[in-house]
Amino acid sequence: MSLTESTPEAAAKAASLSARSLAVLPVSARNDALTAMHDALLTNKESILAANAQDMIRATSASQSGHLSQSVLKRLDLSRPGKYEDMLQGILDVRGLDDPIGKCDLRTLLDDGLELERVSCPIGVLLIIFEARPEVIANIAALAIKSGNAAILKGGKESTNSFETIAKVISTTLEGTQVPNAAIQLVKTRDVIDQLLGLDRYIDLVIPRGGNELVRYVKEHTKIPVLGHADGLCSVYLHSDADQEIAVRVVVDSKCDYPAACNAAETLLVHESALTTALPAVAEALLAKGVSLRCDEQSKNALRKMLPPTNATLVQEAGEEDYNTEFLDLIMAVKTVPATTVITNGQLADEQRSNDTSLDLAIAHINTHGSKHTDCIVTSSERAAEKFMSSVDSAGVYWNASTRFADGMRYGFGTEVGISTNKIHSRGPVGLEGLTIYKYKIRGHGQTAAEYGEGSGKRKYKHERLSI
Repeated sequence: MSLTESTPEAAAKAASLSARSLAVLPVSARNDALTAMHDALLTNKESILAANAQDMIRATSASQSGHLSQSVLKRLDLSRPGKYEDMLQGILDVRGLDDPIGKCDLRTLLDDGLELERVSCPIGVLLIIFEARPEVIANIAALAIKSGNAAILKGGKESTNSFETIAKVISTTLEGTQVPNAAIQLVKTRDVIDQLLGLDRYIDLVIPRGGNELVRYVKEHTKIPVLGHADGLCSVYLHSDADQEIAVRVVVDSKCDYPAACNAAETLLVHESALTTALPAVAEALLAKGVSLRCDEQSKNALRKMLPPTNATLVQEAGEEDYNTEFLDLIMAVKTVPATTVITNGQLADEQRSNDTSLDLAIAHINTHGSKHTDCIVTSSERAAEKFMSSVDSAGVYWNASTRFADGMRYGFGTEVGISTNKIHSRGPVGLEGLTIYKYKIRGHGQTAAEYGEGSGKRKYKHERLSI
């Protein structure tokens, strides 16, 4: 389960061979491996948390000296309430999901005795490179095994002790299962990454889980398809008719539930008329949580008129770069969406058309400045909500719901390998289905393509859709 005793190419080749065996392993055997993994991680919880505590001591020192961000420090901590339990539950949730392999979603009768099927199958070999999050080892191993994929994992240096302890537990456990030994491999040294990124002959998909710098580096140094997102620049838009109570609940949770997460909201867009209705209560609730608001001039002036002077220091002036920044902290950029006046044939248009124009401006801002991750509208209008969700080009678009719902476990996927903002076969939180592709199967009785076509004596295709 380690690359330390073989070359990267030999290890990737072994993973590719193991993937073929794992792909045809019965789901009962794959589930048994997940059960064994869960039980072993539960039994060894104390030693794993002790190793994580060692990582936290070093990471805290690095954070205090400015060499490690607070967001990375938070992601590293396995002792946070519920985090270890969530990791274990994620394994069980994946075990309980239907087998994603061998699902048929299309059947076509090409001709009598000639039938076409489209069937799901594993992708092959996954290379997962991640920073800080030690629980990713368990998450990815569970998803890879259940979906029939082999996985090569590389953790960040800040999680070395946690990584090695969890790896040892999983490695020892899988030796007693039917999962091939080379199906899950772990990389300890950074110097093999570039070599692995060049092995497109054996590795089918790279999944980087970390900051912008990591993701961009991976994308620039490999020909292998990359699944992931560089930024989590999520926005919440308060429309003109936003309900104050809903706005407070949604915005505060989106920003404050876990500010270091990629699905935390970074920008708050506010319709001009909501500056005096929904925004004051939202701002007051955010400030009470210690959130610093970086406001454009209009929202700043509105807030300073309504909020107590004691909160004034947390209401600051925004720069243009703030609307392109993933803060991963208790900081939120606020921007006003103007209440437009629409004139048709020399006369004022109705309020609905004016609101539609403002909605278009909010949508345009998100599509221009956002990262295509997750964005939300708070509104009482179903019409406005549906237009927003249809027009915003993001993996997740919500109506009156926190952006923090963008998560594989919350979607019912068991856990996730990451969140994809790519426009490929998988988008948003990627669970089991995102780790499968498909193949076409034809069952015939000696038919040849030359028999079919135009002209005398040629057979004609029936192309009849069959029930699945």
